Amino acid sequence: MHSPDDQYAPIEDYAVIGDCASAALIGTDGAIDWLCWPRFDSPSIFAALLDAERGGRFQVRPTQDVSSVERRYMGDTNVLETTFTTETGVLRLTDLMPVGPPEAYRRELWPTHEILRRVECVEGTVPVQVACEPQVEYAQLDLSFEDRGAHGFFYNYDGAVLIARSEVPLTPSPGQNALYGEQTLRAGDRRFLSLTYDDEAPAVLPLLGDHAQRKLARTINYWRDWAGQCEYDGPYRDAVVRSALTLKLMTFAPSGAIVAAPTTSLPEAIGGERNWDYRYCWLRDAALTLRALYELGYEDEGRAFFSWLLHTTRPTAPELQVMYDVHGNTNLTERTLSHLEGYRQSPPVRVGNGAHDQLQLDTYGELISAAYEFVRREHELDPWHRRLLVSLGNEVCARWEEPDEGIWEVRSGRHHHTFSKAMCWVALERLLALHEEGYVTVPVDRYRTEAAHIRAAVEEQGYNEEKESYVATFGGDRLDASLLLLPTYGYKEATSPRMKSTFARIHEELAQNGLLHRYPPDTNDGFTSEEGAFGLCSFWDEEMFARLGRLDEAREKLGETIGYANDLGLFAEEIDPETGAFLGNFPQAFTHVGLINAAITITKAEEEAPTALHEQPDPQ
Repeated sequence: MHSPDDQYAPIEDYAVIGDCASAALIGTDGAIDWLCWPRFDSPSIFAALLDAERGGRFQVRPTQDVSSVERRYMGDTNVLETTFTTETGVLRLTDLMPVGPPEAYRRELWPTHEILRRVECVEGTVPVQVACEPQVEYAQLDLSFEDRGAHGFFYNYDGAVLIARSEVPLTPSPGQNALYGEQTLRAGDRRFLSLTYDDEAPAVLPLLGDHAQRKLARTINYWRDWAGQCEYDGPYRDAVVRSALTLKLMTFAPSGAIVAAPTTSLPEAIGGERNWDYRYCWLRDAALTLRALYELGYEDEGRAFFSWLLHTTRPTAPELQVMYDVHGNTNLTERTLSHLEGYRQSPPVRVGNGAHDQLQLDTYGELISAAYEFVRREHELDPWHRRLLVSLGNEVCARWEEPDEGIWEVRSGRHHHTFSKAMCWVALERLLALHEEGYVTVPVDRYRTEAAHIRAAVEEQGYNEEKESYVATFGGDRLDASLLLLPTYGYKEATSPRMKSTFARIHEELAQNGLLHRYPPDTNDGFTSEEGAFGLCSFWDEEMFARLGRLDEAREKLGETIGYANDLGLFAEEIDPETGAFLGNFPQAFTHVGLINAAITITKAEEEAPTALHEQPDPQ
């Protein structure tokens, strides 16, 4: 029997490709181990990531032992190139999900969704093997391909069709849904393989050869043109651009929504129960994501994301749901797929997310801050947007004194979270600012009175005098990394005595090997298993260093955190601070947002402060 370590690659060994509607994860062995079609949150086509035996994969690799593997994205693109070196030659595999500018789709028909793979021998002679083993609907449907000769292999199910075409001859495995093939390539030989999905008849037959080569070139140009619009030109530009490309990849183009991650149930601790479905869109991420998009110069994406935010929340307003799907639907009922063993035998595998109906009061502040960020850039606000925002402000006045589950979605019940209360203050302050600027009309006296009450409560009950720190919950003594965001949202100056001492306490209690945990490991959050450090929190930490004027430390620590990325510049949700291994869903959008904002904050602080004024005190 194989051990989990033999069957499952480390999370950091994966790359991601996508087409702004769905995404695929590809390992260093040339295997696509995760793909959902037609959307990020659709049932899987390949899910070996969550069950190596039955999940299904699409692999292209040398049949020989491989002495080394090198991979890269082709410049500033989301086109992946993996190079295998064997004893007889060198094989290069190029993977993409074709995408292009609008005019490309007007000139010719494209499949709705496609995985395009090019395998070429660049040196010597290399025998290649192909295995295409789809297991649709989370490996819950039996399927078989229909061989249509030169047109490829077709599989129809539930109104959808998968089409596999290959210039490497493929043969169906008797009694299985799998396609296999082998062929020896010599230097200069090139072969294309394609797997497509269409959910409406007639399906578009993917063309290979020179046509596929042109599609590859168009996709490269699309990503390069998009990346070339990035206006950031400071330190760590490569990491910022890679983060921006990752965010764009995880954007659902038809609506403008950005998913938290394209995966579900990658564990935050091997063998633990912290396995969640992140293929949805969190309001919590709104303001910081919008800030990142606008600061980088991606105004179209900023407008689309903001439009999605308000159109999505309108049906439930003034109540806000924690998360929505890419079309704004609210029913994200959580269920367990018990037939899948989970990554490295770490069940449960979950679909849907039970936190969707929690109360998170901080989302009001984040959504209204996003609106404020939008107005600062666009100088406009539709009438119905104005009414929506005022209704949210009134809801904050009515509910800020309630306990909630908080930013980290604990499942141990509701508490009076300090950060949630502070974000309620932020919500009202942003609305008062919008009122003064003429964009909304609010009950000024009421909002000012409630904002004063919120601030008094936070300062009296959310700050522990003995600890000399803001704390996670009113009257408590536990730290919380989210408190590092108080200066970001304008609740408190970073240089204020209370924030400086909070910063010091967070470093004392939450830091490990240069990374930050979101809260102490023994916090009662409803689970017994441990978790890793949050990459996102480390980027918040670096912003605080910059806001304190400790710029040398900010730069150094940003470089250290970026150093935890995998070889392609990608981050998961969490990092094991002892080993550097990735934990949690991958890639994680909010972590990449944190990287972008940290780099921007540090760069701006450097531009505003003379070198002579850089402080270098002890981190404590």
